[in-house]
Amino acid sequence: GGAVGLGMVLVVVMGVSGAGKTTVGSRLAAKLGWKFYDADDYHSPENKKKMAEGIALNDEDRIPWLCALHDILRREHLSRQDAVLACSALKKMYRHILVSGASAIESSHPEQPRENPALQILFVHLDGSVDTIAGRLEKRRGHFMPPELLKSQFDTLEPPRTPENCITVSLEKSLPEVVLEIEHAIFSG
Repeated sequence: GGAVGLGMVLVVVMGVSGAGKTTVGSRLAAKLGWKFYDADDYHSPENKKKMAEGIALNDEDRIPWLCALHDILRREHLSRQDAVLACSALKKMYRHILVSGASAIESSHPEQPRENPALQILFVHLDGSVDTIAGRLEKRRGHFMPPELLKSQFDTLEPPRTPENCITVSLEKSLPEVVLEIEHAIFSG
């Protein structure tokens, strides 16, 4: 599609915890002069409390959060703003909510008119092996993730595939290379 780079662009940088989504997303946004959002900033107080206690969030916890993120992306789209969102978005359903909002879940009421067309989002999957990610997490000062939690992230991960609008970028590359690869994907469509 040649439309990319002409219209406005919404990019979601996704992957397991420790993949460097915030680092890559904020660097990309800064380089392009776009807005950057970190999904972790938008969790409810209840979700934050759970996570602080080491309790994994379930889909019920995540759905309102993902809907709120969809609303942010929709608002940027409507105001013709390019934006980058760092968000784990591990499951296909989660990405579907980011694209379509609550209507992604309410498909049980087909008689309701589709109020909003799906957003055009490019999902950028930061892809690395368990060992690569574990190594990155060890280097993060003061950041400890129990191995079993990292394993559960990989167990949950449903890597994006066509027909989803996505690219996969290897974490074996340096940060500048990763950012450049995403840029090329955005502007070459």
